[in-house]
Amino acid sequence: MLVSALEGHQRWAPHYDSRPNPLLSLEMRVLTDLLPPIAGQCFLDVACGTGRWMTYLRQRGADVFGVDVCAEMLAEAQRKPLARGRSAVGDATRLPFPSGAADTVLCSFAVGYLADLQSAIAEMARAARPGARVIISDLHPEGVSNGWTRSFRLGTDVFEMEHFGPSLEQLRAAGQAGGLKLHTHIESCFGEPERPHFRSAGKEHVYFSLTGVPAVWVGIWTKS
Repeated sequence: MLVSALEGHQRWAPHYDSRPNPLLSLEMRVLTDLLPPIAGQCFLDVACGTGRWMTYLRQRGADVFGVDVCAEMLAEAQRKPLARGRSAVGDATRLPFPSGAADTVLCSFAVGYLADLQSAIAEMARAARPGARVIISDLHPEGVSNGWTRSFRLGTDVFEMEHFGPSLEQLRAAGQAGGLKLHTHIESCFGEPERPHFRSAGKEHVYFSLTGVPAVWVGIWTKS
């Protein structure tokens, strides 16, 4: 069943944290080694969802605030002590943060759902102080071209969420238009650390066919 990204996340929210997700595992493995200094820094988490990154960053001493268009996902974030009271419902193209507020702006697995990619990245750049980092991760376009979908299962129903799947060139161009300079980009495939997630989901056989296909793309920009 094809649904909008908002409706999909509304349905998915109560189950989001309880299901094995190798994409999130791969992203965490790659991105934690690329993050700038965390302790004492101000992070903005755009499309923060259930507060996964907010919790990680606060555990390491950051001051973190999040925004998400889906109130149901934020309700799940409120259950996590370190994320509670630190997020608001809002649109990525109209962030409720002052200009130059953040040392780092993070947007994890969300830009593919945004119809107006350029406006969203421009807003992330606006909210970042000069010299700050803007970090974006998403499903790799090559995965999309190989037929991967942004979908989840509830009972016997499979929900596929509408997405726009920007190319790497579109992501780079949107960052440049927002006044950002791309200095790091990583294209990562699943490895042994993600294999248990496939096994838990009963899909270990799928793991072997996916290890050679880039699954996650991470871009890190600097605001001049």
